[in-house]
Amino acid sequence: MAAYRGTVVLKAVKKILVQFCPFESNVRSTREFLFLVGSEKVRATNMNCAVLTEVKHDQSEPVIDVTFMDGEKLVMKASKLTSQEMLTALQTRCMAKDPQSRTGGKK
Repeated sequence: MAAYRGTVVLKAVKKILVQFCPFESNVRSTREFLFLVGSEKVRATNMNCAVLTEVKHDQSEPVIDVTFMDGEKLVMKASKLTSQEMLTALQTRCMAKDPQSRTGGKK
């Protein structure tokens, strides 16, 4: 698994739902994303953020559905994305929604 070097901050995230069929060949990046987002360090950035997993056995495409505090959603169809691309997309959106995370270290 490729190591993610950025900092994932879930401050602006209300819920992350990860859906996948474990028997499909295209779920590796989805499982890596789930592992990284579900880690203690990342979860500690927002203890109220629900990280849910829905394991299906219907040969469906892996999907990551992120709901932000303001109600906006980010849906990533993960079969053709790497875990790095998904984490970058999530963090970019989180930083746009939480201006303090961008300027916090620049005081």
